[in-house]
Amino acid sequence: MRRLIGDFLSIGVEKELSMGVLSHLRVVEIGSSAATSYCARLFADFGADVQKVESRAGDPLRRSAPLTPSDNSAWFAFLNFNKSSIIIDATDPNATTQLTELIEHCDILVDGRDVDPADCPPIDIASIRQRLPGLIYLEASWFGREGPYAGFAATDSTVRALAGLIKLVGPAEGPPLHAPDFQTGILAGLWGFIATASSVVGRLQGGAGRSWSLSIFESSLTLSEYLMFEAFARGDVMRRIGINRFWPNFPVGIYPTKKGWLGLSTVTPGQWRAFCDMLDLPELRDDPALAFNEGRLKHMDQIERQFAPRLKARTAQQWFAEGLKRKIPIVPVPEISDLLQDAEKKARGAIVPVVIGKEEGLTVGSMQRLTLTPPRRGGSVPAPGEQQHSAHIRTHGSLTGHGSSDCIDADRQPLHGTRVIDFTMGWAGPLCTRTLADLGADVIKIEAIQYPDWWRGVDRRSGYVDGQIYELAQCFCIMNRNKRGITLDLKRPQGLVLAKRLLAEADIVVGNYSADVLPRLGLGYDVLKLLNPRLVMMSMSAFGASSVHRDCRAYGSTLEQGSGLPSVVGSADEPPAMSHIAFGDPVGGLNGCAAVLLALIHAHNTGQGQFIDLAQIECMIPFAAPWITVHSIDGAPLTKYGARHPQLVPHGCFRCAGEDNWIIIAATDAAMWQRLAILIGRPDWASNALLESAEARRDIEDLIEAGIEAWTHTRHADHAMSELQGARVAAGVARLPIDLLKDRHLGSRAFLQEVERAFIGSHPQPSMPIREGAAPYAIRSAAPTLGQHNRDVLVELLGLSDAEIAQLASENIIGTAMVS
Repeated sequence: MRRLIGDFLSIGVEKELSMGVLSHLRVVEIGSSAATSYCARLFADFGADVQKVESRAGDPLRRSAPLTPSDNSAWFAFLNFNKSSIIIDATDPNATTQLTELIEHCDILVDGRDVDPADCPPIDIASIRQRLPGLIYLEASWFGREGPYAGFAATDSTVRALAGLIKLVGPAEGPPLHAPDFQTGILAGLWGFIATASSVVGRLQGGAGRSWSLSIFESSLTLSEYLMFEAFARGDVMRRIGINRFWPNFPVGIYPTKKGWLGLSTVTPGQWRAFCDMLDLPELRDDPALAFNEGRLKHMDQIERQFAPRLKARTAQQWFAEGLKRKIPIVPVPEISDLLQDAEKKARGAIVPVVIGKEEGLTVGSMQRLTLTPPRRGGSVPAPGEQQHSAHIRTHGSLTGHGSSDCIDADRQPLHGTRVIDFTMGWAGPLCTRTLADLGADVIKIEAIQYPDWWRGVDRRSGYVDGQIYELAQCFCIMNRNKRGITLDLKRPQGLVLAKRLLAEADIVVGNYSADVLPRLGLGYDVLKLLNPRLVMMSMSAFGASSVHRDCRAYGSTLEQGSGLPSVVGSADEPPAMSHIAFGDPVGGLNGCAAVLLALIHAHNTGQGQFIDLAQIECMIPFAAPWITVHSIDGAPLTKYGARHPQLVPHGCFRCAGEDNWIIIAATDAAMWQRLAILIGRPDWASNALLESAEARRDIEDLIEAGIEAWTHTRHADHAMSELQGARVAAGVARLPIDLLKDRHLGSRAFLQEVERAFIGSHPQPSMPIREGAAPYAIRSAAPTLGQHNRDVLVELLGLSDAEIAQLASENIIGTAMVS
C-alpha cells in the first residue's frame, strides 16, 4: 500500500496555490457532531484556518469505528484533516473566557454541542453575537430545537429510518437493508456549509452576520423529497420490492457478469430498446407493454429471468464499453480496492493522501473541483492540541467586525442580487439552482419547447404533449420553485444570441447536461469568459468534463453504483447493495451548490470567475470514506455488517406488530444499553457488569437481538418508539415516504409549505433544513410553467419589444407549450 501512496504522490497534479479561496476566514468548531465537523472540513479544504476545540479526552468521534491498525478512527480522519486542535479544559476556571476570546477572533462558529457537548465549556452565544454583528453562527441538532422529536436520542440510522430512507430498501420479505452509518453527517454537513458560505457571500456585499439552525433529520429528507411528493401525487404505491429494485423504474440495479458486478439503469423507452438490442432480446424490445417503466415493474421477475443470464456472457468492463457506444447508463460496480487503484480518481483529487499520527493512508478529497482555485490535495489529521503549521495566513481581515454601521438591509436573503442562468434538467442540477433561489438568487431556468426539462416527463406521445400532462409532474415542481422560467431554442442562432446576452450579465451559470453539450452549442467556458470574466460556470456531468468517461450517460442510481458504497452495504453473502433509487442526484446537487458558492466568494474578492468541473460520481465517494481509509492502510478484507454496526451493540432493525412494520434501535453507550435492557424486561443483562462493553455484548448479539424483537413484536412501531425514547434509548420508526407528508414533527415545524400553481393547484413543498428563526424560509413562487416568464425576462433584462417577442414565438424559438 505504501507503493500505492507513493504512486499517488508522483502523479503530475497542479501545485497547490499558496492561498486558498477561504484563506481570509477563521472557523471555530465546538461540540462533537459529524455534521459540523464535515461543514468545517469543507472550509479547511479551501484554506480557511479551522480551529477545532476539544476537551482533554478529545472529540468522541476520535474513537469511532472503523479503526485503523493503530486504533485511529478513519471516520474522524476524513472529517478533520487540515484542521488545528485546541484543548480547552472545562474544569479550568478560565475555560469560558478562553473559548469566548477564541470565538471573538473568528468569522464563523459551527456548533455541534446539541448533538454531543463533548465537555465544551459554557458560553453565551447571544451576548457574543450582540458584540459581533458580523459573526456567522451555525448550530446543528438532530431534529431542531422545537417539535415532538426535539429531545429524541438519535443515531445516523434512527434518523434515516424516520426520514423514509430505510423501509424501501432490501428484500421484499424480512427486514429492510441499510448501511449502518456515515450518511447523515455528510448530508447535513453540506447543508451547513451552504448556509455559512452563502452568509459569507452576503457579508461580502455589506450584509450582517447570520445565525442558522440546522436540522440533521430535515437534511436527510433531501434524499426523500422525490418519493414523498410522488406519493402525494400518486398515493400509497411504494413498497420494498427486492434488493437493488426500486419504484418507479426497472431495471435499475446491480447484476453479476462474467467478471465483476454491473450497475444498470434504464429509464427512457429509448434506453430500454437499446438495452434489449445489446442483449439480442427483440421480443422484450418490441413488446409495447414494456416500453415504459410502469409496464416493466409489473413483470420484473419474468424480464430479469431473460436478461440476467445474458449479462454473464461478458465482463462488467466489456458491458461498460458497449453501453457507452449505445448511450445506456451502465457502469462497473467497484470494490473499495478498485477505487484505491483508480488513477483518474487520484489525479482529480477524489482520493487524496492523509497522515494520521504515524500512519499514512488515503481518504476522500474535496468534490468541489474549482479549476482556478483548487482545494488542498490531502493533509494530516491533528492530534489533540496540535496546531497545523501549514494553516494559511488570513489575507482579508476578519468579516465579523465590531460595529453594525456597514451592514445594509440585514433582513434580505444572503444571495439577494445574485443572478443565475440555469441550464439544468432532472434532479441534481435543479436542486443546486433551487437552493440558490431559495437563498435569494434570481434564477432563470432555460428550457426549449422542443426539449423541456425531462423531469416534466419523457413521454412524447401526442396525448401527453397535447394535453400538457408535462405540467402535472410533481417532481419538476418541487425542484424548480422560486425560479423564473423561459424557453429558448439554443440550436437556432437567435436563441443562442439571447442566451449569451443573459450570460453576459449573470454571476453564475450551471449545466448538468453531458459534458460536451453546452460547448457544442457555442456556450463553453472558453467563449463565456470572454463575454463575462466574472462569470462562475459549473459543469455537473456524471464523471467530469476531464474524465476519460466524460461521455457516459448516468442517473443518480448510476452514480451510487459506481461510488464503491454498494460494496460495503448488506451482508457478506449478498450482492453489492444500493440504498436509494437515485442517491447520487441530491448529493450531486448539494455539492454543486457548495462549489458555486465557493467560486462566488472568490469572484467577489477578486473579480475573477472560473470553471467548476464537478463530477457527480465523485460526490458519492465520501459515503465510503471510512472503509477507503482503513483499506488503504491495512489492505485487509472489509467487513459487511448488514443492519449491525462496527461499534454499537445492539444496533439493528426489529419487527413490530402488524404487517411490514419495523423500528431501528441502537445503544450508543453502556448507560443506554442498561436502560434498554431494563425496558425490554431483562434487568439481569442491565446489572451484568460483564456486558457493559460493546465488545462483550458482541459475543451474545444474536441473543440480545432476539430479546429486543420479542419485545418490539408485540408493539405498534410508534408505541415502541415512544417507550424507547421515554427511556432515552435511540430509536426511529422505519417510515415510508408517504408517511412523511403527515409526520407530526414536520407538521409542528411547518416544514411542508402549501404553494399554489397553475395546472395542479395547491400542493406541498419541502422547506430547506436550514433556518434563521423559528420558521423556515418562505417559498416565494411556484415552479414556472413552460415559458411562463418569457416576456418578463426578455423585456426586463434584454429590452426586447413586443414585435420582437412575437416574431420569436412565431418561429418557435420561444413558446409556452411543448412541441413533439
